[in-house]
Amino acid sequence: MTTRRLAAVLAADVAGFSGLMERDEEGTLARIKALQREVLDPGIRDHAGRLVKTTGDGFLVEFASASDAVGCASAMQDALRRAGDALQLRIGVNLGEIIVEADGDIYGDDVNIAARLQALAEPGGLVISGKVFDEIEDKGICAFESRGKQQVKNIARPVRVYAAASPDVAAAPRSVDLASMKQTIRYCRSSDGVRLAWATVGQGPPLVKASNWMNHLETDWSSPVWHHLFEGLAQERTLIRYDARGNGLSDWEVPEVSLEAFVRDLETVVDAAGVDRFPLLGISQGAAISIAYAVRHPDRVTHLILYGGFALGPLKRSPQEKAKREALATLIRVGWEDEESTVRDIFVSQLLPDATPDQRRILADQQRLITTGECAARYMEATGRFDVRDLLPQVSVPTLAMHTRGDLICPIEAGKAMAAGIPGARFVVLPGRNHILPHDDPAAERFFEEIALFLR
Repeated sequence: MTTRRLAAVLAADVAGFSGLMERDEEGTLARIKALQREVLDPGIRDHAGRLVKTTGDGFLVEFASASDAVGCASAMQDALRRAGDALQLRIGVNLGEIIVEADGDIYGDDVNIAARLQALAEPGGLVISGKVFDEIEDKGICAFESRGKQQVKNIARPVRVYAAASPDVAAAPRSVDLASMKQTIRYCRSSDGVRLAWATVGQGPPLVKASNWMNHLETDWSSPVWHHLFEGLAQERTLIRYDARGNGLSDWEVPEVSLEAFVRDLETVVDAAGVDRFPLLGISQGAAISIAYAVRHPDRVTHLILYGGFALGPLKRSPQEKAKREALATLIRVGWEDEESTVRDIFVSQLLPDATPDQRRILADQQRLITTGECAARYMEATGRFDVRDLLPQVSVPTLAMHTRGDLICPIEAGKAMAAGIPGARFVVLPGRNHILPHDDPAAERFFEEIALFLR
């Protein structure tokens, strides 16, 4: 016999379990048993929870209230941090109607959502649904940051997601008014009717960022991979950025994906934002878009900043790069949307070769939610055909180009050739191999320093 009831569900697992078992099976099992005895069982007992089941590396717990579930999760993570234990938990909490079997097991969509949220959590982290956040927002249990609406597997509707702020992040001093760090998202339509999402954040003179590979205004802003870059760019300026056609909050199914369409979209966003003169930042394929815009509108661009960019796309550089790009586009079409995708892992390992496994996992998980495999492949094919070499001598604004020395996505030679074709451009080589710069990458500090000096 089954029953239904409203409950809060906590799902958790041990981060990196497979690797831990491979290195020390007996020791890992012993530590997990100690974890359950010393942290899990007391936490559940103190917060009136019911352990539903364990799954080797994880467990499922039912609570009568959202505050009990979040309180238990927070207490367990705090206990592990204080103990300095190498084991780290990823925890997700959801609130909703559950179905309870006669043997005490539980299931239903709201149970599944808890498990999906747990998969989104970082090691040592806690992710909750919007329904849980609404219940505990004023309870003072811990601070949470919005990660926007996210699509999770086998659930038709997007789920509002919130992540617990780490103690280090919560305590970190900020040099700007917190109110200015809340982004505002708006919409406009390009000349061919495509709906584009754009956002502003920060205060001061404008800085416009052209779109690049697989943006999402909400998840990027809360992402540990992207957030520090956008917050840093908005420290003294109003940062204007947008999702390209085909991904993020902009329309996915679009009639045209091309350099010309991308430039028109940038024109549309700039006009919608109502800015007359501004520095323009282009990252990766956004560099070619920015170059084309600057040549078309020299009266509006005051400075051109290019990072990891190229003038000639990989489909036109060499037979070897063309073959690799075409093969990857094919793999993306068929494997991009798989929950456990080797395709995304391969691609992200090229974007972030020097990042931590957790940083790469987060980016791989986020990219699956940003667009479809077909849209991603179309985008890759279109940007692979970019060729703005004829425009380079026509750039008439001060230009700064930066590139990491060992970039695996876009070889430094492509960045040098781009900069060499722009009159008076300054080319700066950054250390490392990352195409995207995580917050702990030594090149990130130099990136901000060079931009600040250039704009001043």
